[in-house]
Amino acid sequence: MSFSFFKPSRPKTPQDVAKAIKDSLVALDTKTVVEVKALEKALEEVEKNFVTMRCMLVGDGEVEPNAEQISQLALEVCKEDVITLIVHKMAILGWEARKDLVLCWSILLKQKVGSTYCCVEHIENHYELLDFLVVCYDNKEIALNCGNMLRECIKFPTLAKYILESTSFELFFKFVELPNFDVAPDAFSTFKDLLTKHETLVSEYLTAHYEEFFDLYEKLLTSPNYVTRRQSLKLLSEFLLESPNSHIMKRYIVEVQHLKVMMTLLKDSSKNIQISAFHIFKVFVANPNKPREIKVILAKNHEKLLSLLHNLSAGKGAAEDDQFEEEKELIIKEIERVARMYSPNC
Repeated sequence: MSFSFFKPSRPKTPQDVAKAIKDSLVALDTKTVVEVKALEKALEEVEKNFVTMRCMLVGDGEVEPNAEQISQLALEVCKEDVITLIVHKMAILGWEARKDLVLCWSILLKQKVGSTYCCVEHIENHYELLDFLVVCYDNKEIALNCGNMLRECIKFPTLAKYILESTSFELFFKFVELPNFDVAPDAFSTFKDLLTKHETLVSEYLTAHYEEFFDLYEKLLTSPNYVTRRQSLKLLSEFLLESPNSHIMKRYIVEVQHLKVMMTLLKDSSKNIQISAFHIFKVFVANPNKPREIKVILAKNHEKLLSLLHNLSAGKGAAEDDQFEEEKELIIKEIERVARMYSPNC
């Protein structure tokens, strides 16, 4: 329920609404806004116009939204370049206006006019808007609003692809570890969507940027922050072990550095992290084509590994626990087999 004091004046056409929003946002740039009262009045006008837009898109409890008007509004906000204005003015807007904006953004992006998502196409012609939204994670006042808007964008492959391949993507490795307990989880949620929403797209990205990506990702897996380690490890399992990424997994599990990270995580003080690490570690061990370097590491550390594994239990329930114990037993036997074949001095 909205607690805005503004009620939309009716009737207004989509053209009127888009033009009014544009004019009120542009007014925030005028010299008069240096005066507090003038700024307050300008912001009130923006909020009033956003309420009108929201009611046109979702109805107001009395009047249902009209599909034709929604389509026309989507076209008009693109024509008037309102999308660019609302992104760049986000930090100036009040809480209520930002809330309405995020809701309207979600609906407008999904609006198909003919065969085209016109608002998505508009953003494709202004990709810098996505960079701007990513950078906004550095502004705690609007970080969550921009995070919501980004996740709506990521639902569309072309927009997700741009973010993945942009220099802005690397900022997520910083944002997921921000000290703000609200912003960091939101940034991780967006980061996760980027790596899981479009499997083929992510597979192509990881293929092209394998080394730089996993160099950065290792820092998350070895972070001193427990939440970062746990979330990153769980996410790694999700996108690494998915079938479209099998070629990435095969490359990952033959590299000694990655094995060492998993072995370190098997010793983590958190049982949850130990269990998650095991599910990736077991792929290194079970790999029938393990390179000699991997076998040597397993043999050299077999006593410590076996001790860790013997003390590791899932404890989730009878069925899951039985499966875990079976997998663990197979891994233990394989480590023992490798240890018999390779000595630390080989």
